[in-house]
Amino acid sequence: MTSHRTILITGATDGLGRALAERLAAEGADVILHGRDQAKLDRLADDLAARGATKPRTVTADLADLDQVRRMADDLRTATDSLDVLVNNAGIGAGEPDGRSRRTSAQGHELRFAVNYLAGFLLTLELLPLLRASAPARIVNVASIGQHPLDFDDLMIERGYTGVRAYGQSKLAQITSGFELAARLPADEITVNSLHPATYMPTKIVLAEVGHSIDTLEEGVAATHRLITAPELARTTGRFYDRTRETRAHSQAYEDEARLHLWRMSLELTGATSPDRTDVGRRS
Repeated sequence: MTSHRTILITGATDGLGRALAERLAAEGADVILHGRDQAKLDRLADDLAARGATKPRTVTADLADLDQVRRMADDLRTATDSLDVLVNNAGIGAGEPDGRSRRTSAQGHELRFAVNYLAGFLLTLELLPLLRASAPARIVNVASIGQHPLDFDDLMIERGYTGVRAYGQSKLAQITSGFELAARLPADEITVNSLHPATYMPTKIVLAEVGHSIDTLEEGVAATHRLITAPELARTTGRFYDRTRETRAHSQAYEDEARLHLWRMSLELTGATSPDRTDVGRRS
């Protein structure tokens, strides 16, 4: 059941995020929409309200700027005293429309690592008090089956850069960090799971770079919706799913040393505050 639950979806104005928001709003959830463009957010909120849903609240931030991520978290803490589900969906792909060459964020971090991973890492930790206040709560990371191991000596890929490598690294970081966060939070308080929702859905990113789709948008929505709502997953944490099937991520995600190394580097890069490591819910 999603009725009356407060659910934040990042990257909600296009693709999977938008379709997911439409389904959750239709089910009666109190949806909070994130995007970069306030006009697009307003149009989507008005459209959902016209269909009979409660008009969603909106928040704006460019995830390529961690200062904007912090401001968004501040705005959310002011606007609401509860958050039942955080869906870290926003991201950029391996190529167009965001380019194939190496680019950097406002803080000078490799752009795909910053947008797809660091922004969600910081936002998640900033919003933990709201999630804890709403326990049992859920964190869902929209990741990918396309993963590339992290080189901790060149995390910003200053050597041998490709968009595919950068994207795969950012998605493995997202999954690995999710495993580590799950180890720090009791499963009856907050669960943390990641998934590959579908392959080459007909989204703006996929069509701009690949030119065709494989899976439908509805398949991706259904898989993500399951992690948000399924009663049987109420205490399931620290997992990675390929659509609706639990599967193994890249082996690096299960290496304790790599997980801790990434966690510490992420704290340093974002300035976030870390919950203690309890080992509750850890997976190996």
